Amino acid sequence: MASALRILFAFVAIGSCIAADNIDLWPMPMSVSHGTQKLYVKKDIAMSMVGSMYSDEKAILKDAFQRMVNLITTNHVVDGINRSSLVLTCVNIVVHSPEDELNFGVDESYNLTVPTTGDPLYAQIEAQTVFGALHALQTFGQLCYFDFTSRLIELNSAPWIITDAPRFPYRGLLIDTARHYLPVRIIKGVIDAMTYSKLNVLHWHIVDEQSFPIEIPSYPKLWNGSYSYSERYTVSDAIDIVRYGEKRGVNVLAEIDVPGHAHSWGVGYPSLWPSDSCREPLDISNNFTFEVIDGILSGDFSKVFKFKFVHLGGDEVNTSCWTTTPHIEGWLNNNHMNVSDAYRDFVLRSQKIAISHGYDIVNWEETFDSFGDKLDRKTVVHTWLGEDVAPKVVAAGLRCIVSNQDKWYLDHLDASWEGFYMNEPLKGINDTKQQQLVIGGEKLFLTNPLTLHWLEERLWTPTEKLAKDPQSVTSRLARFRCLLNQRGIAAAPLAGYGRASPSEPGPCVRQ
Repeated sequence: MASALRILFAFVAIGSCIAADNIDLWPMPMSVSHGTQKLYVKKDIAMSMVGSMYSDEKAILKDAFQRMVNLITTNHVVDGINRSSLVLTCVNIVVHSPEDELNFGVDESYNLTVPTTGDPLYAQIEAQTVFGALHALQTFGQLCYFDFTSRLIELNSAPWIITDAPRFPYRGLLIDTARHYLPVRIIKGVIDAMTYSKLNVLHWHIVDEQSFPIEIPSYPKLWNGSYSYSERYTVSDAIDIVRYGEKRGVNVLAEIDVPGHAHSWGVGYPSLWPSDSCREPLDISNNFTFEVIDGILSGDFSKVFKFKFVHLGGDEVNTSCWTTTPHIEGWLNNNHMNVSDAYRDFVLRSQKIAISHGYDIVNWEETFDSFGDKLDRKTVVHTWLGEDVAPKVVAAGLRCIVSNQDKWYLDHLDASWEGFYMNEPLKGINDTKQQQLVIGGEKLFLTNPLTLHWLEERLWTPTEKLAKDPQSVTSRLARFRCLLNQRGIAAAPLAGYGRASPSEPGPCVRQ
């Protein structure tokens, strides 16, 4: 009830918010100034690239511009008659770099200017790379809306001058296709939704104990562990998803979780199990286990997943099968190891394999908690159990991704958006050099992806621009949530916890 009342008050305040400030952008840019002039956007607004060093041979900008135009014109028929001279006819995009490789840490900054004078009248985007220009187009699209009186696309409060850049280089979202198979079309829809919020890494948790749905040509029986014959991804499917993301500025981080969560691996290759009755973790005593890991991460895999990082999991490893299986127990004794030593050995051997194929490694925090001083220095520790781990990770000189489960796990239905918004990745980290080791944060779906709009501002917007009281951003977030709904994204209401349904009929911004 209290949450619903807060949304109601925010709704009442929206009118004055628009009149007084009119900055309803999400996430909030680094720097924004604007005026009071209303402009109209030509229905067939054009894109130009005068002064750009980027050739757009892959049509990254051309396609992104058309998507933006489609988004602002799709929901209504734009059939009004425009008698004003204040009409935006073009967006000119200047990209200074000719390169379009989506490398980690690529410059994503941009400047966006929407003037009120000029003949013709055009908006100007300037970015170092094409990926900064993509973010600028998303911001421009949020400035435009359909007016039911004029029946035209309008842009209020011009002139606009926006300077923007992300706070963190890694702004991620995890999807889990092992527990819940997602068709390629749905995954592409998730990527589209991520771009609206300026997220840039899709963490694809591909396999787990429940299923192994992806094709590995060098070990073709691995996907015998899929749920069914139809719930699979071919190599071509994976390439299609990765390319789809790259054209939208979203990298795909593949996760192959070892040595635990691996029951599905042995469906096709039973020798990967410790025994037929004890089926995970993977058999550390069998060299074939590491041959398979090497085969996965070699040619086929690395040609598909070109991102700098690969996620090797390493969490929730129950080693009891290693001590209750005679041949593994004998191997442990011969190598003078206990199960803790064996767990460390497995993770470190897997890391070496990944590094040999050119990857930096991401591992879940249990690896750091158990043997952090032994992890390769290329390791990025992915925290999820609590907020006190990240300070320890960076103090040890390792990089970190923050995803503490009490705040940024989206299958926790008792989570509130206020908790998401206020979760600070740098909490407890005061040293500036250590702060730089936190490369970003990530929210995780272990069920179906429905909510995509709560943490983006925390990862994008400069610290000094973040709200100290989450209630001060309620109206702006409510407006963005409604915008996502209009674009076909089932973003959850702000009133209530988790993915609650609307408590009663009413306008979108009151929910």
